[in-house]
Amino acid sequence: MVAALRVVFFGTPQFAVPSLEALLASPHVVCGVVTQPDRPRGRGNKVTEGPVKALALRHALPIAQPSTLRDTAIDATLSGWAPDLGVVVAYGQLIPQRLLAGPRLGLINVHASLLPQYRGAAPIHRAVMNGDTMTGVTIMRVAPRLDAGAMFATATRPIAPHETSEAVEHDLSHLGARLLLEVVGALAAGTAIETPQDDARATYAHKLTKAEGEIDWTLPATTLHNRVRGLQPWPHASTHVKGARVLVLESVPVTLQTPAPPGTVVHAGPDAVHVAAGEAAGEGTALALLRIQPEGRRAMSARDFLAGTPLRVGQLLSAT
Repeated sequence: MVAALRVVFFGTPQFAVPSLEALLASPHVVCGVVTQPDRPRGRGNKVTEGPVKALALRHALPIAQPSTLRDTAIDATLSGWAPDLGVVVAYGQLIPQRLLAGPRLGLINVHASLLPQYRGAAPIHRAVMNGDTMTGVTIMRVAPRLDAGAMFATATRPIAPHETSEAVEHDLSHLGARLLLEVVGALAAGTAIETPQDDARATYAHKLTKAEGEIDWTLPATTLHNRVRGLQPWPHASTHVKGARVLVLESVPVTLQTPAPPGTVVHAGPDAVHVAAGEAAGEGTALALLRIQPEGRRAMSARDFLAGTPLRVGQLLSAT
């Protein structure tokens, strides 16, 4: 029988919760949890704990919330927990090199891409925004360079043409949790195999910015549709209607039969609002807006939006 490992868990958001739940349900012992400090969340901006801390509290696990891991005060806490292995899942800070050699088996990470593609902060969003049809998770060793450690295992998942990054993230969080247990078991048994990444094939998934949400109507409709899908749940793709910011939550790219300047409303009916976009393969395109959310209000169908904000064919929408 393989001996149970003592595991210290580094994680903060909902994506990390299935991995922590899987470890708690396994023979291994979660000896402590390191998570980000409580921060303002939600509409009321109320300071609350993150999802990983909430789960740790329910299981009465030891918790540490350093503002930065550069502070060596955390070292004594980690040493006292005496972990065999560290598991990192969307923790939100780089792990300093001095901490990597603490557990005898080092630290491993659940990363939401098929490395070496999409190293960095927003791998799921970037994959969807780029129109990728396949993604996955990688369990890798945490190394000093960002997401560059050797790989233990990967698992793939297709991306459907109309899926959002939220839906993909939910599935990958559970896929990663299952794969994590396999790798932890292999490490405990001494059978884990590490494969170096090919740095020449590496791409980076930079952190999202609010400015990326502003729709540039000169881009082809398929490109805009992928951004609508990929920029969820933040910052959302958005445009301005009569000077007011409107979020586009659901869309479909369509071919435009009659050319029109980008950003022009070419159809305003109960099914959708069609807005002219840029050309693709020499053809005009339009983005059909199916679900819309005026800023500060609820999400609604095109029919409900038009009932409160009438649009006419030929009207021009803008990024700002």
